Amino acid sequence: MSMNNTMHYKRYFGTVEYSDEDKILFGKIIGIRSLVSYEGNSIKSLQQNFQAAVDDYLQTCAEEN
Repeated sequence: MSMNNTMHYKRYFGTVEYSDEDKILFGKIIGIRSLVSYEGNSIKSLQQNFQAAVDDYLQTCAEEN
């Protein structure tokens, strides 16, 4: 069994981590200068929030040129 601790969306990768203390999944987008993080209570919600974070990041970059 292999475990993957990253997600991929639109050429961006994000980490997948778990906080036992908070009982939540969380991560950050890898390879960008800004700190963009996301969290979720399930894998599905973590994936959705990761994708929303990437989309928001791309929109901010486009607005700031």
